Amino acid sequence: MNEYERLIKEFGAKEIDSSSSLDFKHFKNGILYAHRDFDLFLKDLKEGKKVAIASGANPSGPLHLGHVPVFETNLYFQKKYGLHVFIPISDDESYVARKIKTQEEGLKNSIELARDILAFGFDPKKTHFIIDQLNPEIYNFAFKLCRTITLSMVKATYGYTDETNVGLAFYPSVQAAHVLLPLLKEYGGHERTLVPIGIDEDPHLRLARDVAAKNRLTKPSVLLAKFMPGLDGEKMSASKPETAILLRDNPEVARKKIMKAFTGGRETVEEQRKKGGNPDVCVVYKYLKVLFDTDVREKCVKGEIICGECKNMLADKVEKFLNDFQNKLSKITEEDVKACLIKKNLSLS
Repeated sequence: MNEYERLIKEFGAKEIDSSSSLDFKHFKNGILYAHRDFDLFLKDLKEGKKVAIASGANPSGPLHLGHVPVFETNLYFQKKYGLHVFIPISDDESYVARKIKTQEEGLKNSIELARDILAFGFDPKKTHFIIDQLNPEIYNFAFKLCRTITLSMVKATYGYTDETNVGLAFYPSVQAAHVLLPLLKEYGGHERTLVPIGIDEDPHLRLARDVAAKNRLTKPSVLLAKFMPGLDGEKMSASKPETAILLRDNPEVARKKIMKAFTGGRETVEEQRKKGGNPDVCVVYKYLKVLFDTDVREKCVKGEIICGECKNMLADKVEKFLNDFQNKLSKITEEDVKACLIKKNLSLS
């Protein structure tokens, strides 16, 4: 049983089917594959109730292509339905987990991360960043929620021990506050939040949903996304920059990385022309399909296209993507970010 199946069979997530999906590419290509109460979110959405997106990011490292599907999902709901998007940037978690050295580094990273996110095309009037050290109200809310979180719950969820620092032990309360904040009257009074996340974040949301119920708040709905693999076929990580295409990479650097990517090709061109390749294990095929809606499966299995051609195709598309993204990023200022910082007593339509 793989990790995707475990969330459904052992942890109660539901598989996305035709009744719980929308006409959006990441539902169609299977990256969004499971959910918790997404059907209830859709019902509220269709009934015109006030709902919002809450989807965070960690400022311990730069964004890479693996982050793109979740941000595209958030952007889809904002553009299609006009929803407000709340984006917690957990600079404090990065600090207590020692992913960064100082809080000053965390704040600097958070501002840059927010610039990257705005460069995706989010509406600054409907996008709200929660940078914790700039928003101490989040801790007041987390303090109210923490009475319904026991140490045994935290240990069972995260595997913490007596040696774990108390900052990490308390942080699940802050994470719950992040996704429940839009429900509070002074932050918009939304009736439900939807949280699109990678599957590694699901433990946080399982706990947050329990906390919501105990505090008589609506449980956040969750969309679970599969991982995009690194160029080596393993989990993508900014800590392995040679296997991840960073959004701030020079396009020529990205091209060189792609040329070294793991594929499902044969040992020789002649053999691949004769027997075809294996797209099911090919990173290049997955990037083309998921990120750029380009499906070369049939040509691949028939040997009508070889790995070098696919790599060049992907490199061309990534080059255009990075050029467009970085051009938009160059126009996003720190002042633009500050204008989107979460404010108490929001009056949101």
